[in-house]
Amino acid sequence: MKIFNKSMFALLVAASMTTACNDFGDINISPNSPAQPSTSSLLTGALTNVGGVATAMVPCLYTQQFGDVTYIEESRYKTVNFDYAGFYTGPLNSLQTIIQLNTDAITKDAAASAGSNANQIATARILKAYFYLNMTDRWGDIPYSAALKGNENFTPAFDKQQDIYTDLFKELKEAQAQFDGGKTVSGDILLSGNTARWKKFANTLRAIMALRLSKVDATKGKAEFVAALADGAFTSNADNVQFKYLADANYEHPLYNNYITTNRKDFAVSDVMVNLLVKLNDPRLAAFADKATGTNTYRGVPYAVFPVTWKAQDVSLAATSMRAQNSAANVLTYAQLLFAQAEAAKLGWTSGNAKTLYEDAIKASMQQWGVYTDAAYASYIAQVDVVYSDAKALELIGTQRWIALFYQGYESWAEWRRTNYPALTPAAKPLNTSGKIPRRMAYPTSEPTLNKTNYDAVVARQGADVQETKVWWDK
Repeated sequence: MKIFNKSMFALLVAASMTTACNDFGDINISPNSPAQPSTSSLLTGALTNVGGVATAMVPCLYTQQFGDVTYIEESRYKTVNFDYAGFYTGPLNSLQTIIQLNTDAITKDAAASAGSNANQIATARILKAYFYLNMTDRWGDIPYSAALKGNENFTPAFDKQQDIYTDLFKELKEAQAQFDGGKTVSGDILLSGNTARWKKFANTLRAIMALRLSKVDATKGKAEFVAALADGAFTSNADNVQFKYLADANYEHPLYNNYITTNRKDFAVSDVMVNLLVKLNDPRLAAFADKATGTNTYRGVPYAVFPVTWKAQDVSLAATSMRAQNSAANVLTYAQLLFAQAEAAKLGWTSGNAKTLYEDAIKASMQQWGVYTDAAYASYIAQVDVVYSDAKALELIGTQRWIALFYQGYESWAEWRRTNYPALTPAAKPLNTSGKIPRRMAYPTSEPTLNKTNYDAVVARQGADVQETKVWWDK
């Protein structure tokens, strides 16, 4: 695996050209070229990748929130190996460059035109942690401490996921405390340079991470969870972090692109999700799915059923309201944090009331999706399959969290793997070897050849490079 810093490479090339052509003075220097990369542009470019993480469809298929409509493959676990090189050469490289330019004594003053050095560094550190968390939760052990070293190391070793988590806790805690009262960061298309929102995002992410440790290191998980809340996490839906797409063909919502621009309609809400919401008379159904145009009824696409006996008009596509060209994608929400707090209370990590937090989480989710009424909420939480029971608390919290995390695929997949709620039946005719729902993604196919020594070492330590090998916290 070749992980390198493109900016460093460009600077080396520029330096070599200057040395070779120094007899020509300034003739080869364009007066219109910037002296150093624009940190504002680098941040914007890095942030565009948040949308891809937030709207990824494969994990939504794993958790059976969605199903394939025509090509019944990914819901049957066809793809085993997934590539992560784009993270290293794309957003992570850009964010590391932002940190370097705002740290180096030679470049920091010029970089400060895009926001105070401290604010830019803190923002970049939080965003780096967000991407690294997504990656390690998908692949397990990944290159981390030895990555992003430019030409110093083209074949980085893999860090243990446990060590990555430890460092990400540190990074997020330090970064949220690093913001100063200086100039607002420019180029921030996610939170508009609002430092208070970035702090809450970092602390909420820490709390979600901490709960991941519930079965593998509850002591550390509890300490980190309590510390994250103390530093200030989300307190209402106003704090929700969403990635907003544009009413522009060049950067439109992926489902709009699939449904409208290309007219493919590859994915629909699964019958697993639809049937449960119908059973519960859940008001969020209308916010999640449209009625099938052919029958004017809610009908989830049969999950992973092959061969296909239906067409797109026969099943419930994602709701029009959530897949407009400029729809927003949920990245991290208040409801998600409340469910985490409810579980933490049940586990004895906090003194909170698990029942109250569970019900508040459902309420916040309904409000988030724009379907809340006092009457509908009161009726909903009183149902036998919803009403809080201490004996079934973890199952109830897990199931309702799965509903609330609709189309937050990677978060939903991580929570399902950790809790095994709700109980999901694997595809009847799987295309993978084990026939089981994937627990991780396998490394890029290039790793065994381009980074063989380190690849062999991580496989020996973590386990076979297959979908069934569990990541560190998945017990």
